[in-house]
Amino acid sequence: MSERRQSDQVVRSAQDDYDSLINVLPETPCPYLPGRSARNEAYLAGSLDGEHYERLMGRFFRRSGDVVYRPRCRGCTECQPLRVPVATFRLTRSLRRVWAKNREVAVDVATPVATREKFDIFLRYLDHQHDGTMSRAYESYREFLYESPLETLEFRYRLGARTIGLSIADRCPNGLSSVYMYFDPDERSRSLGTLSVLHEIEYCRRVGMDYYYLGYYVAGCATMDYKARFRPNEILVAKGCWEPFRE
Repeated sequence: MSERRQSDQVVRSAQDDYDSLINVLPETPCPYLPGRSARNEAYLAGSLDGEHYERLMGRFFRRSGDVVYRPRCRGCTECQPLRVPVATFRLTRSLRRVWAKNREVAVDVATPVATREKFDIFLRYLDHQHDGTMSRAYESYREFLYESPLETLEFRYRLGARTIGLSIADRCPNGLSSVYMYFDPDERSRSLGTLSVLHEIEYCRRVGMDYYYLGYYVAGCATMDYKARFRPNEILVAKGCWEPFRE
């Protein structure tokens, strides 16, 4: 039996187990495309093996806190997972400029730990970057970003002793999956979101991972446009395979 066929059987077997746990959630307004409704199917994951999660990402799943979900919208398949093959990634001129203006920014990598200092940055980030729909409760913040069913890393971006940005990413055997990045809005001119992607792609290269997963890309959503900047990249299409992405 070929390695590809064995892998497909493992994925189907794993998915059979998950099907009994999945709930289809009620429709809500789409957070990406105005005038549309969104619906997810999801289940609560007590623990996840990184290898299994990597396979789940190949079936359109993502995680938020300890919930694993994927879109199941009526008549819409615009949420497409996007990943960057690390070996072929190349810096553009604009990405080089982001590197250059952040030469003094140091990066620490550690196990994620929620603190009040980080929470204060998160609240200020919400004030400047979001529409007010996200919870501002500390417990919600901790559950959203600092409870994880699999191995997760926190990248801390700092100037001297001062933290200016934090990024959460899941570590899998063959790739790193971005979860969320937030930063001090006083430092927004530094393009810290872009900087975090560049550092985390470099982390993948350093430890021998093949892919950096950027989550869903939604054509026509302005807040998702930045993901297409990191090239070459690949998109997961409806038939379940990764293909070179062309806007």
